[in-house]
Amino acid sequence: MDRRTFLAGASAVGITGLAGCTALGSGKDDYDIGMTAVAYRPPSLTVEVGDTVVWKNTSSRAHSVTAYEQGIPDEADYFATGDFASEQAARDAWDGAAGAINSGDTYEHTFEVPGTYEYFCIPHETGGMVGTVVVE
Repeated sequence: MDRRTFLAGASAVGITGLAGCTALGSGKDDYDIGMTAVAYRPPSLTVEVGDTVVWKNTSSRAHSVTAYEQGIPDEADYFATGDFASEQAARDAWDGAAGAINSGDTYEHTFEVPGTYEYFCIPHETGGMVGTVVVE
């Protein structure tokens, strides 16, 4: 067997092996943004007007999704887990349970106004757990 024949065969086996591994983990996620211990993944997401974004707590810690009031378009509805009407109300109510998304739980919000939406996790904000949704 010459070198080219061997390399072509070895490459095909390697690619087939990788394709098999990829197929095992390629199931469609049931959420758009996951939550690690102190981060949203991905930290930024771009969607279209009318799209619903689903956050899922993929960690063992309790989290929140809380919009910065000054970080959303003027015409947009405020959003926060716990259905609070304002950022301050969400902050005041946080006790680890009010507005918490526990491990495996989800939260969703439909974005009706184009613009940039900045949000954070109340207990992990100081650790940098912030995110952005851009609606086009």
